[in-house]
Amino acid sequence: MAFPASFSHSASLQLSASFHGERTTSTLLPSSTSSNSCPFVGSQLAFSASLRGSKTMSPSRLVVYSRRLSGLEEAMKMRREREQRERSNTKFTRPLPLRRGRVSPRLPVPDDIPKPPYVSTKELPELASEHQFHDAEGIEKMRAACELAARVLQSAGELVKPSITTNEIDKAVHQMIIDAGAYPSPLGYGGFPKSVCTSVNECMCHGIPDSRQLQDGDIINIDVTVYLNGYHGDTSKTFLCGNVNDILKRLVKVTEECMEKGIAVCKDGASFKKIGKRISEHAEKYGFDVVERFVGHGVGKVFHSEPVILHHRKQLDLKSVIYF
Repeated sequence: MAFPASFSHSASLQLSASFHGERTTSTLLPSSTSSNSCPFVGSQLAFSASLRGSKTMSPSRLVVYSRRLSGLEEAMKMRREREQRERSNTKFTRPLPLRRGRVSPRLPVPDDIPKPPYVSTKELPELASEHQFHDAEGIEKMRAACELAARVLQSAGELVKPSITTNEIDKAVHQMIIDAGAYPSPLGYGGFPKSVCTSVNECMCHGIPDSRQLQDGDIINIDVTVYLNGYHGDTSKTFLCGNVNDILKRLVKVTEECMEKGIAVCKDGASFKKIGKRISEHAEKYGFDVVERFVGHGVGKVFHSEPVILHHRKQLDLKSVIYF
């Protein structure tokens, strides 16, 4: 899975003061009250002092109100402040908007390779309502399908460089999969015309390979799914193309860490909602937001099935989400 993200700006600080006769009270406040953008932990910092004529303020009259922070909280606060300073000092050149290229005809698959049932229709299959449970033999077949998908994904990533087209990546992936006696699962799924999904820059997922050449500084997610011995193996990864901006590198790094955080939650008896909560917490810590419209799903004999896994802590109307 890929966990796409968007940028949020750090809060700047402003100093507000009120004057009451000879007494002045100043409070340091974040310019935004959003908990997502505020770099501070704990209550607001305030100080008060009494000024009498031209007399020098006595240190004994300076009072600081604050909540005591634990060592861990203080370390996290300092780290967030440092990272926000680094982000504000990094120049970001936004890539040119994507333009659709020419989509070539779908590639043929040998007749002797078994195909999933949806290939015979262009209708988008419904999300299977039943959870899939696999016996030992089924798990071994899933493992074989996933290992093949992982090998193909690694080889596809090695092709990523400026000037190559996503259509060329699709051809290479298609050939590797059929050479292994498997079927490229995306091909023909709901009419999808290609054997792999290639999502460049702002395209969050399910990008269709075409004649567009990758540019120096692009990022590209390659989503490989194979159908082998009656089971689907599904995987994806985001790759850097050439000299990528530090902000995009951080986006890719944090997104991969989010995936690992979500995986770490998974164990017998764990709640599904903890996966999305852990992912959201990690993304927001680095100033990113999780795209709520896309979800994870079960995989096996059926390409997409329950359970639906949210990548965000909030509850959504599942009729509005897209599984991938």
